[in-house]
Amino acid sequence: MLLFTLFGGYMLTSVVLLKYPTLIHKRKKIKFVCHHISHRGGAGEGYENTMAAFTKAVNIGTEMLELDCHLTKDGKVVVSHDHNLLRSTGIDKNISSLKYSELPLLKSRLPIDFDPDTEYIGSEEVENRKIPLLQEVFEAFPDFPMNIDIKINDDRLIQEVSNLIRQYKREDYTVWGNFSDEITQKCYKTNPNVNLLFSTKRAMLLVLWMYTGLLPFMPLKETHLEICLPSILLRKRLALNPPINVTLEKFLIRCMSILLMRPALFNHLRSRGIHVYFWVLNRDEEFKKAFELGATGVMTDYPTKLKLFLKEHSIE
Repeated sequence: MLLFTLFGGYMLTSVVLLKYPTLIHKRKKIKFVCHHISHRGGAGEGYENTMAAFTKAVNIGTEMLELDCHLTKDGKVVVSHDHNLLRSTGIDKNISSLKYSELPLLKSRLPIDFDPDTEYIGSEEVENRKIPLLQEVFEAFPDFPMNIDIKINDDRLIQEVSNLIRQYKREDYTVWGNFSDEITQKCYKTNPNVNLLFSTKRAMLLVLWMYTGLLPFMPLKETHLEICLPSILLRKRLALNPPINVTLEKFLIRCMSILLMRPALFNHLRSRGIHVYFWVLNRDEEFKKAFELGATGVMTDYPTKLKLFLKEHSIE
C-alpha cells in the first residue's frame, strides 16, 4: 500500500510538473524567437552556405541562418557542410588539407540533400560560388540569429569558432553544437554562454525521461532541440539508399513517430523556454505538421515557400 501511494504521488507530481515546469525550473531567457530558419542559407534557392544564399534568405525574411563550419589548413573557419569537397566542388580534397586561398568554387549545379533528385542550378558568377569565412558572415549580419553546426570533432575548430563568437559579441544570438554528444559537450565547456543544441544522445534521454516521468525533475543546460519528422528520414532512405525491406523501414519509422512526436514533450520544453526546431522540411504539409506538434520554428531549404506558409497561416 505504501509503495502504491508513493508511486501514485510520484506520477501525479510528474504529470503536474510536466505541464507546469516553471514551478521548479527557472524559464530560460533567449533573446530571439525564430519561426523561419534557412537551412544552409536556403539550399533550394541559392548555393548552400554562401554569402549570396544568406543575403537572399535575410532579404526574404528568414529569422535564423543555419550553417556549418570547418577549419582550413591555415586555421581559417569556413562555412561548408562537407569536410570533403567532392560533392560540392568536384575536387576530392578535404578542407583541412587546403589553405583558404586554395579552396575551389562550388559547382554550378548542387544536389539538395533534403529534396532528393533535385539540384540547385544558379548563375556562373564566381562571387556567388565562393566558400565564405565565418567571420564574413558575422560581419555581414551582426546580431542576426545563427545556428552553427560544428561538423567535426576538432578542439581547434571549436576554440576558433568560440573566439569569433566572443570577438563579435554574439553569444546571445548564436546556437551551436552537433548531433555528436562529445562535440556538443566540448562546445559547452569551451563557451557555456552560447546557446546550446541537444545532441542525439541527450535528445534520446529526453524521450526516456518523459516516459519514466523523470523529465520534469531534470535540469537542462541546452536551449534548443532540433528534431526531424520521421517521414523525412523515410523519404531520404528510400531515395538515397533503397532499403531491402520497405515494409520494415516503414514500420520502424512509424514506431519512431509514435514514440518521438509527442506534443506533451515539445510543449514542456517550450514552457521551460527551450526552442524546438523541426528539420529539414520543404513542403507545406510538413510545415503544418511541425507547428501542429508544437514546433517553435521550422528549418527549410526553401525560404520563400516557408515565408508564404507562415503568412497564410498567421503563425505567431
